[in-house]
Amino acid sequence: MGSVLENRDAWSMENCSIARAFEVIGSRSAVLVLREAFFGARRFDDFVRRVEVGEPAVAARLKELTALGLLERVPYREPGQRTRYEYQLTGKGRALFPVIAALREWGDAWAADAAGPPLRSVHRGCGADVGVRLVCAEGHEVTLEEMEVRAGPGLITS
Repeated sequence: MGSVLENRDAWSMENCSIARAFEVIGSRSAVLVLREAFFGARRFDDFVRRVEVGEPAVAARLKELTALGLLERVPYREPGQRTRYEYQLTGKGRALFPVIAALREWGDAWAADAAGPPLRSVHRGCGADVGVRLVCAEGHEVTLEEMEVRAGPGLITS
């Protein structure tokens, strides 16, 4: 039997995990809001200042990301002020960290200006650079050429 990739025209794309992921984080502003959440932003004003899009766009992204379960609203209250809300990543949101890290790593390699990337990620324990890699369940690093795609339980064929 040949690779499942040899008969891609028989697949239905209605159950595509990549398409569904882009439905969740497919806008530039959503990815930038997530970037700031990973960097520690919690309050609306911080997101507006750091994402550099208008307040209505940030409010819409925060609302969407909260409705999708990537962020949660947590009440806080400054002395003498009304109750307000800050945003914290949920487990589902934190699971996107490797995706955002991979986008940044790609941007550092292929889209940075001549001065180089603006940030480095290092391991607190030893100071070595941190990078995103594909690894199999046995711990082997896997290249594109070494990976095989097989049908999963959700593959819909015609």
